[in-house]
Amino acid sequence: MTVIVAMNSPVLNKVILVDDDEERRASLQTILSFIKVQHTVISFVELLQSKVHLEHYSIALIGQCNLPISLNKLIHFFSDSYENTPLCLLESWNDTEKLTEKSKKLLLRVLNRDMDDELLTDLLHEAQIYRSVRVVSKDHLQVEFPLIIGQSPAIIELKQVMSKVVNRDVNIYISGESGTGKELVARSLHNLSSRARQPFVPVNCGAIPAELLESELFGHEKGAFTGAVSSRAGRFEMADGGTLFLDEIGDMPLPMQVKMLRVLQERCFERVGGTKTIKVDVRIVTATHRNLEKMVQSGSFREDLFYRLNVYPIEVPALRDRKSDIQVLLQAFTERAAEQGLGRLKFQRSAIDSLELHPWDGNVRELLNLIERLAIMYPDGVVGVSELPIKCRHVDEPDPSRYQVQSDMNLESDRHFVSVLEEAAQTEQAALFVLPDRGLDLKQQIEDLETTLIHQALDKSNQVVARAATLLSIRRTTLVEKMRKYGIVRK
Repeated sequence: MTVIVAMNSPVLNKVILVDDDEERRASLQTILSFIKVQHTVISFVELLQSKVHLEHYSIALIGQCNLPISLNKLIHFFSDSYENTPLCLLESWNDTEKLTEKSKKLLLRVLNRDMDDELLTDLLHEAQIYRSVRVVSKDHLQVEFPLIIGQSPAIIELKQVMSKVVNRDVNIYISGESGTGKELVARSLHNLSSRARQPFVPVNCGAIPAELLESELFGHEKGAFTGAVSSRAGRFEMADGGTLFLDEIGDMPLPMQVKMLRVLQERCFERVGGTKTIKVDVRIVTATHRNLEKMVQSGSFREDLFYRLNVYPIEVPALRDRKSDIQVLLQAFTERAAEQGLGRLKFQRSAIDSLELHPWDGNVRELLNLIERLAIMYPDGVVGVSELPIKCRHVDEPDPSRYQVQSDMNLESDRHFVSVLEEAAQTEQAALFVLPDRGLDLKQQIEDLETTLIHQALDKSNQVVARAATLLSIRRTTLVEKMRKYGIVRK
């Protein structure tokens, strides 16, 4: 019997071949060597006695076995010991039809012809897809990116894409709408790379005037232009050994794109006004919210530079495509606001439901700004639907009555306050609403009346604003505004 095990490791495929047919074992070893696939070739006795680390392989190709072992037991051996390694039979076994459902899931194929390089390549591809879609093993544990918050399918996919290029020194192109967190992606890649101890240097190409961008990137020598009173290193030199993040690369003018192309190709440049060639070792990460492909078609972005930058593209999802992350983002941002001294917010379930329905045109940045605003308005408070900005209210307020003036109606003292005020109004009504012959200042009269009644209501309610508002049949917030208007302070 023959077994080949192959795995789609982060670097390359590796194969283990286990076969008690020495002639076929030698033939398959020749094929493996020919197509340059790493492999281990052993017999079944060697397999069961050795400690071959099969977790580093992705498929087991099984041939002839001279040991008394069933196919089910063999598949369970791989499943239990080597993390669900899929198998492929190089020939049919007598008990193939007796396989359990669990075993059938691990058996990719039963071959009906001899192995060749084309068939082996196809099997490696099938095993690669099997492990990426169906098997979660230690070899495929996702790299953790602390700055990337969320567990939605879109974010998990983003982290998987990022994890494949953490330690690859290739140019990375990050696309996505404004506010999605493209710089966080770039920082995360840098922080977990072998360059993490070296500088991470961000440059916003859209925020620097075109005439200053060359000097900003490449530096300048003393006297190179008016105002250049001393030599200055550019961002490329600052990032030597680390990562240079060029944000909004789509805003870079065409003349600078030509110079950028040379630097990317040769990793060297001269300062503005200088003649000395400076070599740098930097990892280039670029980002933009623009559609560079359309810009290439329109001629506003160089095609050769685009393909030079777009070696490994990463697209950051918009917040509207990962709304299941909103609750965990709220928690993270409220914690951040609390650490900044803005108070710790809490959210009603209805408010969270409303925020999950919001379109978030500004993406995560819009959500972060909202949390900071709410933390300032309601420090250490609870946010319901009615505390949200009007544009963020996408569900009805579940309890509108609590926003109306309420009183403890069961208190006898409150009924006494109301009756006293009603009696006073009835006795004074005749004299109060008689217009003097000489006339009066209506505005001043109303203000005086409001001031007097507010003072009386506060006195009768022991300076409790909510109860005073009830006596005046107005909302508490309205009473507070009037007190502020007239300069009334509780005693």
